[in-house]
Amino acid sequence: MPIRSNLSLCREYLQKYAEKDIEAMTALFSDTIVLRDWKIRVVGKLLALKETQKNFDAVSSLDINILETYENKNTVTAELKITINGSEELFVVDVITFNKEGKIASIRAYLGRGDT
Repeated sequence: MPIRSNLSLCREYLQKYAEKDIEAMTALFSDTIVLRDWKIRVVGKLLALKETQKNFDAVSSLDINILETYENKNTVTAELKITINGSEELFVVDVITFNKEGKIASIRAYLGRGDT
């Protein structure tokens, strides 16, 4: 079975996140994931899933447009334009690390701004 690239796994994560697919998050997250953004920091799969579900429940729709990516040995950085409920725009940089098993070990999200 071919090994998937971290970039491919990152794209899958972002697609499934936009679909609000908590089962996919369960499969993608490592047991010891660290999730950190501009509001929270949690450690462990159960807490990360709880925070992710809160985000899913708070919105009707998510559209994630990948603007740029950078990949190295165990990390993918993705610059994103996220549209919430068809109108609210967030510009975010996700730094996602992967463990040896191809599971997401950490997600560090940084809020930015658009060019206008």
